[in-house]
Amino acid sequence: MMENGSEVKVQCASRGLRMILAGDIGGTKSVLGLFETSSTGRPTPRAVRSFATPAFPGVIEMLSAFATDSAVGGAAVRTACFGVAGPVLEDSATLTNVGWHIHAQAVAHAFDIERVVLLNDLEAMAYAVPALAPQELYELQKGEAAVRGNRAVIAPGTGLGQALLHSVDGRFVAVALEGGHADWAARSERDIALLRDLTQRYGRAEVEHILSGPGLVNLFRITHAGPCLAVEDETNPDAPAAITSAALQRRCHGCVEALQLFVDALGAEAGNLALRTMATAGLFIGGGIPPKILSALSDGRFLRAFLDKGAMRGLLERMPVRVILNQDAGLLGAAVFASDSPR
Repeated sequence: MMENGSEVKVQCASRGLRMILAGDIGGTKSVLGLFETSSTGRPTPRAVRSFATPAFPGVIEMLSAFATDSAVGGAAVRTACFGVAGPVLEDSATLTNVGWHIHAQAVAHAFDIERVVLLNDLEAMAYAVPALAPQELYELQKGEAAVRGNRAVIAPGTGLGQALLHSVDGRFVAVALEGGHADWAARSERDIALLRDLTQRYGRAEVEHILSGPGLVNLFRITHAGPCLAVEDETNPDAPAAITSAALQRRCHGCVEALQLFVDALGAEAGNLALRTMATAGLFIGGGIPPKILSALSDGRFLRAFLDKGAMRGLLERMPVRVILNQDAGLLGAAVFASDSPR
């Protein structure tokens, strides 16, 4: 691998530290980090850098740029783990929203790293959950975590990710899910109108068509009969943020309704995921959107939809529900997995 005419490797003179290379590789933004292992189970970051994913032709070129950072020099990396925004098959992955193909062995060879592991991005985020500090979580429902129970993660952002943390012999093993692409179910007359619109637009309605940034725009379209003074261009990449801002500041009734529909749908889908995974040790909400709408998630609407499961209401009432506030949870989880995995 060449960078400015010369080979670049992460491996440098060892300082006697067991270093980990971790990454959260997304379609828009990627974050890479060099971590030192710790006896606490939570690796310590030594260098963390963000990159615009489309600015690079592939992950090896992005890693080359990271390797040239002065803070990265002097460390010998033995293990690397990357959470990627797409399905992982064996030791390779294709990102869903950018034309990247990542092969673990190619990365290992290019950088002389002993072991490289690829995880789905939500699988990586799930591994961060046991390492999160109380101040990195926002409580929506206290609940009472079952000692041997499972945990689950749902994360709306550019898309919708889901993962299970399966409790196995006192340890949590993360399992990536693709529930964001499952069929979305209408729950009210308003939802039925939305279902018709989504079916006409996409041919079918999937959960991600609602619970994501683009999904919020889909909701915006159905709640506005005419122009919106708060959001001039719904096709702008910043439209989801503008809709959210207008809703939280109550500057537009249609934007308020769009955000309410979003919160209703998130509560309902979170409840579905909690039941399907028996998440008696807790349901965790990650992704880029939830920390920005805490007031909307806390007004009771989310929990009403979460608990509205008939005879299963009592089971759901006992489940802790938390919002993940750490925006680098995916990166942390990749580092946790690399730190804890066999070498």
